Amino acid sequence: MKGRPCEVYPNDMRVKVSATGLYTYPDAIVVCGEPRFEDAHVDTLLNPTLIVEVLSESTAAYDRGQKFAHYRGIESLTEYVLVAQDECRVEHFAKQSDRQWLQTVVQSPEAEIELVSIQGALRLREIYDRVF
Repeated sequence: MKGRPCEVYPNDMRVKVSATGLYTYPDAIVVCGEPRFEDAHVDTLLNPTLIVEVLSESTAAYDRGQKFAHYRGIESLTEYVLVAQDECRVEHFAKQSDRQWLQTVVQSPEAEIELVSIQGALRLREIYDRVF
């Protein structure tokens, strides 16, 4: 994020999906621009740009399905990234201009995912360094 107008928040920052009322704790969140919070406690973010979830056997179906359906209701959200724990696999969802989401799945350690919202790239070799 160095040199970019974005801030990274870890998994103790809550996100509220105002459209559905869901409160959730993503594994990582990026906000580009001015963050908006639900109240003066500054513990519930309303305008994430990018959300990252690390998949587990017990959460994978929910993260891909119902939770992502909620997340799509966040106007500011433009990218959603799912990182597998048990294999080298990253799923990237990018909001298109017609409000549809384009999914890209990469599994090669040499692969890289372009994250347009933060003007950066995610290298699988760095994600899975010393894991596989």
